[in-house]
Amino acid sequence: MSESVHRTALVTGSTSGIGLGIAGALASVGADVVVTGLGDSHQVGAAVAEVDAAGPGAAEFIGADVRRPEEIERLVASALSRFGTIDILVNNAGVQHVAPIHEFPVARWDDIIAINLSAAFHTIRTAVPGMVQQGWGRIINIASAHSLVASPFKSAYVSAKHGLAGLTKTVALEVAHQGITVNAIAPGYVETPLVTAQVADTAVARGITEAEVVSDVMLAAQPTKRFVTIEQVADLALFLCSEQAASITGAVLSIDGGWTAQ
Repeated sequence: MSESVHRTALVTGSTSGIGLGIAGALASVGADVVVTGLGDSHQVGAAVAEVDAAGPGAAEFIGADVRRPEEIERLVASALSRFGTIDILVNNAGVQHVAPIHEFPVARWDDIIAINLSAAFHTIRTAVPGMVQQGWGRIINIASAHSLVASPFKSAYVSAKHGLAGLTKTVALEVAHQGITVNAIAPGYVETPLVTAQVADTAVARGITEAEVVSDVMLAAQPTKRFVTIEQVADLALFLCSEQAASITGAVLSIDGGWTAQ
């Protein structure tokens, strides 16, 4: 992203983990950032303060239940009212549940599809008109290695992330001639609160210890045998917002320690 041009970014799921890292990175190069996501007042306040301290722009929290289309419409309208434009949209909000298909709770399936996939559709459809009008925009969907390959016991998550990859490619084609790029970042295992919580669930589902989940399930998939860092994902997002990346669109960019090369 060019530091000479002031931008506003909306980052979903930005009160912790990857989303918070990307929000802070965007703030560090001068963007105003709309923070939105889950958390109590202390966590929200700490996240906004961290983003605000990262750069000269403004950071503001706007709450929304991204399972509900009308809440997303309100979120986008509030962001536009406050800042005038949404130049950068990062769809990062995500949840996970691990269970065999015959035991998978229907309510958890519905929530995962709504938060990980449908929410991105609704933020994009409401933010794109403004990007088209100004002739510039960057949309980044945080997918997963699971947008390219599958793992057992993650039917909803894998389905949502595969869908997010398809949504990315489709929208990229629709807006390619209007100065807007649409890409997906597909991380492997990143050490975030979501992954930490997943360790215990996976241990139960597979009948193994949590230490074995990390060594034999998660990092076994990544030839580097290291977690991807939040900073590495955030740096890739920053590059995709730059003018140097203007010809990268419709891509699903792996950052997974070699997982999907196998």
